[in-house]
Amino acid sequence: MQSSNSTDPTTQQYQTHNEETDRQRSTQRRSKSAGEIADTYADVAGKIARWRWLDQLFAGRYRRRQFEHASGRVLDVACGTGRNFRYLPSSSTVVGIDITDAMLGHARDELERLGLDGRVHQMDAEALAFSDDSFDTVISSFSTCTFPDPVAALREMERVCAPSGEMLLLEHGRSDAAPLAWLQDRRAESHYEKNGCRLNHDPLETVEQAGLTVESTSSAFFGVITTVNATPR
Repeated sequence: MQSSNSTDPTTQQYQTHNEETDRQRSTQRRSKSAGEIADTYADVAGKIARWRWLDQLFAGRYRRRQFEHASGRVLDVACGTGRNFRYLPSSSTVVGIDITDAMLGHARDELERLGLDGRVHQMDAEALAFSDDSFDTVISSFSTCTFPDPVAALREMERVCAPSGEMLLLEHGRSDAAPLAWLQDRRAESHYEKNGCRLNHDPLETVEQAGLTVESTSSAFFGVITTVNATPR
């Protein structure tokens, strides 16, 4: 006689599938517009700038490893307050774009403080106002989680990157550690509504959907941190 406590493997697979479907629905249920994202970050631009030291403490090592060899004319997409600038080679020329003008004020200050050759512009990542093949390197950090259409943004980054250039991404996403992933899933909807950030998205899946040529990837911090090195098709 079969125990009433036994679990049918088919039932387990069905439950796992349902949980994954629910997670995907929760992250795709509503996407903020570019204007809403701009307003969200305008309200916290000053706070983000003041917390620069905290970002350097926790994310600085990842930014340095991913961006320290960016060369030539560099485009920093969704540059925010300019947190990546300090990790770029001094020989590079940087152009930063962001949807939020309040963030760009701090980015301009950062360029001046570091003495870098560069400028910043208010611009939508999904409609970059640059010609094809304009940059040697395109970088972006912790951004695909906020774009209304991240696939469109990645394809725009690819368009403006020279055929011989490279795209360097530093992203966060759903952890591969079950307890942390559960917490991310639980907070995903409220976090997105408040901060415009998809806490439990999958950056590698987004890169795959965009059709980029991935040269290498790495992960850290229980799978939360992901780096992607890609080249234009």
